[in-house]
Amino acid sequence: QVQLVESGGGSVHAGGSLRVSCAASGYSFSTYCMAWFRQAPGKEREGLADLDSEGRSSYADSVKGRFTISKDNAKNTLYLQMNSLKPEDTAMYYCAARLDYCRYAIRAADFGYWGQGTQVTVSS
Repeated sequence: QVQLVESGGGSVHAGGSLRVSCAASGYSFSTYCMAWFRQAPGKEREGLADLDSEGRSSYADSVKGRFTISKDNAKNTLYLQMNSLKPEDTAMYYCAARLDYCRYAIRAADFGYWGQGTQVTVSS
């Protein structure tokens, strides 16, 4: 079955960087749409970035220019490099898989498989 396991979260000061990872198994990792989401307490889950099988990516305006999504097909691992972190980036970060093409918008409802999340905390 499809399994997604995030790692790499932690605490960092504002302006710092973190990279979170998502190890995938149980499906053909390289051929489907992968994405990163986050959810802060009391807020809706927010789509941050997605990456399709051709290596094309898209980003939410809130993270464009600061975050970079990438993958290593040989390792079945998805990454999110986060730079210039701000306190408002504090949230639980989730990776998600959609066993189909990426859609125009990064919406949680379009993704059927989720990891358990990894916490990112940015202090001012």
